[in-house]
Amino acid sequence: MKPKLADLRKSYEKGKLDLDHVKDNPLQLFKTWFYEAKEADTIDEANAMSLTTIGNDEFPRARVVLLKNFSEDGFVFFTNYNSEKGKSLLRRPKVGLSFYWPSMERQIIIKGIAEKLSTEKSDQYFHSRPRGSQLGAHVSPQSEVIPDRQFLKDLQTTLENKFKNTEIPRPDHWGGILVRPKEIEFWQGRPNRLHDRISCFLENGVDWITKRLAP
Repeated sequence: MKPKLADLRKSYEKGKLDLDHVKDNPLQLFKTWFYEAKEADTIDEANAMSLTTIGNDEFPRARVVLLKNFSEDGFVFFTNYNSEKGKSLLRRPKVGLSFYWPSMERQIIIKGIAEKLSTEKSDQYFHSRPRGSQLGAHVSPQSEVIPDRQFLKDLQTTLENKFKNTEIPRPDHWGGILVRPKEIEFWQGRPNRLHDRISCFLENGVDWITKRLAP
């Protein structure tokens, strides 16, 4: 007999998290955790993160995107600005990011403010992508209704011929998004559901205030 969904549970016993681990800058702990996840054989895409935005219908919507860079300024990913998520985050720039690495029993939740990355940085990343991915940014009218898959294939063929033997320009509707963090919460699974939660709040845009939260 298959176990009931309500009976599915595990004991979290792979680590612990103390206030001292965060110190004065949570981005340093993010860097440590991220690269530990990146090097773990049990994690396929350590840079996969959920992005949550609020749409025109006032409903939240989450989807997975790929982190492409991070620094003291924040977290960077790339998207079609005309897509549903692009329009949502540019209209309502308060967004959520979350990383979950189950094999390490760790989660990071980020609240931040989204803004367009500079044209220069978007151009730089675009031209570092494989040529097929560059074409894909032109081909897909992301989030719009299309008649069938052949529509995309035909448009791809047209653009392959158009840009044959020439550099593919970055389309104006495609580029980077920088999420400047305002709050970062680190979660480490612990036994008996008494998990470690450390939350860091940015105060006055300068100082990080660190607190332990009940699980």
